[in-house]
Amino acid sequence: MTEDATEGGRVSGEGGGAGEDLLGPDELGVARLGERATLVQFSSAFCQPCRATRRTLAEVAEMVPGVTHVEIDAEGRLALVRALGIVRTPTVLVLDRDGRIVRRAAGQPRRADVIAALGHAV
Repeated sequence: MTEDATEGGRVSGEGGGAGEDLLGPDELGVARLGERATLVQFSSAFCQPCRATRRTLAEVAEMVPGVTHVEIDAEGRLALVRALGIVRTPTVLVLDRDGRIVRRAAGQPRRADVIAALGHAV
């Protein structure tokens, strides 16, 4: 995703602030990561853009083989939110197959930008 990808959001490239730390199924609270990539969405209960982001990421995960979408309630996972430097919702992290953050975007992304960001993960 690029800075243009997040209507008013901020984006960072490689690493996304988490350095070389890996996010695994245990940290995310899921059974397993996607075979090729994982789209991690941090949301909050009354966030309207989070709902639209959920639909977009679910559509992309359905379209692209080996990609999984995981949504995390930011309020319920404050330690993880703090560790990753999440400051607003929605925030989307694109993880490669090993759980390394390769792209990060705050704000509601467009489908085309999510697909392009996946190119950095697979």
